[in-house]
Amino acid sequence: MTDEPTDLDTHRGIMAQKETLLRRNLLEVRLDQQSLQARQTELERFLAATPATSWPEAMEKVRFLLGLFAQTPEGVDPRHRALIDAALSDCDRLLAVQPTDNDNDATGRGDNDTPKRSDDDKTERGDHDAT
Repeated sequence: MTDEPTDLDTHRGIMAQKETLLRRNLLEVRLDQQSLQARQTELERFLAATPATSWPEAMEKVRFLLGLFAQTPEGVDPRHRALIDAALSDCDRLLAVQPTDNDNDATGRGDNDTPKRSDDDKTERGDHDAT
């Protein structure tokens, strides 16, 4: 008696070996899908349970939801896909420009968010300084 297992695949024909390999691969894929689904469900619970504390965290939730939508039949539509890509690009662009603490007031709006009127705007609206 030997301690090494017998490789039964070598005793089978080519078709039987292919069928066995296919069954094994399908089982692996099913197990991977179940594991992935469980991890995704856990992530969804975490994202739903904790509110975002910053814009980057909120953007990550948006990216996740857009990714889910992109996998739906509606998300595959070229028009919707273009909107998804544009929104993801906007997220990347906005996250790359991180405001400093001095740029934000108590409302969370930065000084740069406040529209400023130029002299041209005043002239167009009829606001003339009486000098």
